[in-house]
Amino acid sequence: MQNSFWQGQKVLVTGATGLVGSWLAKNLLANGAQVTALTRDLSPHSEFVLSGLYKQTQIIRGGLESYETVERAISQSECSIIIHLAAQAIVSIAKRSPLLTFESNIRGTYHLLEAARIHRDYVKAVVFASSDKAYGASPALPYLEDMPLAGEQPYEVSKSCGDLICQSYFKSYELPVAIARCGNIYGGGDLNFSRIIPGTIKSLLLGQRPVIRSDGTFIRDYIYVKDTVSAYLGLAEALYKGQCAGEAFNFSPERPVSVLELVSLIQKKMSNKDIKPIIEDIASGEIHSQYLDSSKAHKKLKWQPKFSLEEGLVETIDWYKKLLSYTGESNKAAVLG
Repeated sequence: MQNSFWQGQKVLVTGATGLVGSWLAKNLLANGAQVTALTRDLSPHSEFVLSGLYKQTQIIRGGLESYETVERAISQSECSIIIHLAAQAIVSIAKRSPLLTFESNIRGTYHLLEAARIHRDYVKAVVFASSDKAYGASPALPYLEDMPLAGEQPYEVSKSCGDLICQSYFKSYELPVAIARCGNIYGGGDLNFSRIIPGTIKSLLLGQRPVIRSDGTFIRDYIYVKDTVSAYLGLAEALYKGQCAGEAFNFSPERPVSVLELVSLIQKKMSNKDIKPIIEDIASGEIHSQYLDSSKAHKKLKWQPKFSLEEGLVETIDWYKKLLSYTGESNKAAVLG
């Protein structure tokens, strides 16, 4: 659906080549926005490259750890809206290499916010992609926006910190920033095969048994990438129009499922019900159960997810099948990591 609000808007997207960034850039371009992408790398198998989005965007190469790079991206694009997605987003990598995660997710966030503050003459809205991980473990579920941010493990802490820094920039400088806290985002174009959905699809496409690192009972929200995009864009538009500054919003389909239930559903959609997953039960330092209440987003932003888990998985599976068709069956294993 076309949205005239975005026609001609200058938008800076950090992390544009990632899962969410690719679909976000595609939506923005389809609605007539002028998109600048701040990115470190261009993966040849990303949706951003495969869809030719890189040909339609201004690309600035570099990392968030460099303030000069971030400030140049904002200055050069003269963006009115910033959607900050870039982050080191793999929990296991954060546990193994916390310094890299803190540099990207914490330093990168305050670099971006400070550069946005300096250029307040044209920056009118900043959306920060936080996470349900920012809440940390809680005995009370689902999470509500007014619950404390209490991350403990490195990735959780990085999101708690980024979230709090955004709130500080609003309260201290009235920077027009708002925070989006999503559950586990999935969809075509996720090339991090350590994650359960792309990893399971990969295994089944290769005729292998899916691997579950936990005991399979861990419970999560899973939000389809197109619903995530609509959430970020709706929040950005509201913020630009003078609403929601300094606020946080949960975005979730509000259908938590266990890992075993999720894998079983993927197998059903791929007609591979007879392949039994390998349950390693080696996951450590991860929160057992996390899911969100999205009532605030429903009421204030009129946001509703359009895709059920089943519908989102069907589109996701089709994306990976098309990826194999695009690259050739002979390269199947290489393409799927």
